[in-house]
Amino acid sequence: MKKLKNYTKIALVLFGLTATVSCSSDDDGPEPFIPTNNIVEIAQTTPQLSNLVTALTKYPDLVNLLSTDGSFTVFAPNNDAFTALLVALGQDSIDDIPESVLKNVLQYHVYATAALQASAVTSGTLTMANGENAEVVANSSGVTIANATVIAVDGVATNGVVHIIDSVMIPPSILPIVGTIVAPAYFNIDFTTLIAAVEAADPSILELLLSNGPSGNGLTLFAPTNAAFEAAGITDVNGADAILAYHVIDGTITASMLPTTNGAAAEVEAIGGNLYVTNAGGAVMLNGKTTVIATDIAGSNGVVHVIDRTLVPPTSTINEIVASFATSSTPEFTLLAAALAKAGLGDFFSQDGPYTVFAPTDAAFIAAGFPDAAAINAASEVAVAGILTHHVVKANAYVFSSDLSDGAVTMLNDQDVTINLGSLTIQDASGSNPAAGLIPSLLNVHATNGVVHVIDKVLLPQ
Repeated sequence: MKKLKNYTKIALVLFGLTATVSCSSDDDGPEPFIPTNNIVEIAQTTPQLSNLVTALTKYPDLVNLLSTDGSFTVFAPNNDAFTALLVALGQDSIDDIPESVLKNVLQYHVYATAALQASAVTSGTLTMANGENAEVVANSSGVTIANATVIAVDGVATNGVVHIIDSVMIPPSILPIVGTIVAPAYFNIDFTTLIAAVEAADPSILELLLSNGPSGNGLTLFAPTNAAFEAAGITDVNGADAILAYHVIDGTITASMLPTTNGAAAEVEAIGGNLYVTNAGGAVMLNGKTTVIATDIAGSNGVVHVIDRTLVPPTSTINEIVASFATSSTPEFTLLAAALAKAGLGDFFSQDGPYTVFAPTDAAFIAAGFPDAAAINAASEVAVAGILTHHVVKANAYVFSSDLSDGAVTMLNDQDVTINLGSLTIQDASGSNPAAGLIPSLLNVHATNGVVHVIDKVLLPQ
C-alpha cells in the first residue's frame, strides 16, 4: 500500500499526543519519540471522538482491553459519523441501540493483531475483533476500510495506533438489516425480545423479513415491543416461528390502507394466519386486545407498525376451548358443555363460523336454576336450545370487545340483547335484573372459528 500523505501532522494535532523528547548528555542527537497515552486516553483527549468515548464507556471490558498492554489498531469514527449512523438507523441516541449490537459494531473497529501505522496499511482484508472481515482499499487517493474513509492517521499510543474515519463501519452480518423493516426493531432496545425470537427461529423467518415478500410487493410487520411480549405472557421465545409469521402481511399496508370497520372486525390475511382489525375511528386494534401504537415506519422492503401486545394465532375451535376448560384441573364451562350436548349443538361450534359467543360461567348457570348437568338434562331440548341461541351473535362475524358499541345486537334466536359499555353489561331480551356482566379478563378468547366473551349471568330470551 502507498503511504498516506499529509496526515501525520494533522493526526498529531488531533490526538494531542504527548511525547518525551530530549537531548542525550553526549549530544548524540534527540532521543526517540515515546508515546505516553494509551488508546483510550487518546480518544478521551480528542474532542471529535467524544461520541466514541460515550459508546465505549458502556463496556468496561473494552475500555480495559484498549487501556492495557497490547498491539491494537483502532479505526475511530468521529462524532459526525455517529450522528449519521443514528439517522440511518432511525434512532435518537446511542442509548437507544441494544448493547449487544453496539458492542459488536465497536469490536468491528478494532484490529487486535498488530499496530498498523499508515505506512503499513495495504489493500486486502483485516479480521477485526468481532471475528468479521473488513475490506481495505489503499491507493493514491487514500485509504478506505469497510467503506469508511480514513481522514487522520497515526495517533500512536503506548498500546497501538488510532486512525480517525468518517463513518461507522457496519459488520457484514448486520449490513443486510440496515434500512429494512427489521432495522427499527434490531437497532432499538425496546424490541430485544422480538429480535431474540427471530434469532431463535428457523433462518427462513429472517430471510422472509429481509425479502420483498412472496408477492414481491414488500411486507407489513406488526412489531411487538418487549412490553408486548410480557403483556401476552410470552417468556420463552424459542420456537416462536408461528407467532412471528402471524405478525407479517405479504404486501405494504400503510395505516391509511387498513380497512375501516363498523360493528365487527375486518379479516386481513397474514402469512401466519388471519388477523382481525378493528378500525372504527379510534385506536386501531388487532384481535380485540392489541393496540397499534405507532404506524408507518418505512423500510426499504415495506412498512412497520408497532403494537403493545404480541399476537398469538388461535389453534382451537370454540368447541375445543369449551372442552379444554371443562376438563381442566380447575373446571369451568362444564354446564355450558352439558347444555350444548342437551340442545344437540355439541358439534355446532366445530364448524367454520365465524361465531361470536357470550359464554356463561358455571356459576351463572347455577344462579339461573341449573345447579348441575342433571338439571340441564331434565329440561326440554327446545328450552335449552332457545337459551343457548340467545348467546350467539346472529351475524357470522368476529365481534371483539373493541367492536362492541352501546345499543342492540341481534342474536341467533332473532332477539336483541343490549350492550352497555359504560357498565360493561349485557341486558338480555327478557329484561332480567341485574344485567349480565362481561368479565374483563376473559374477553376476546380467540378461536379458529370465532371469539368468546365470558359473562357472569345466563342471558334469557323473551
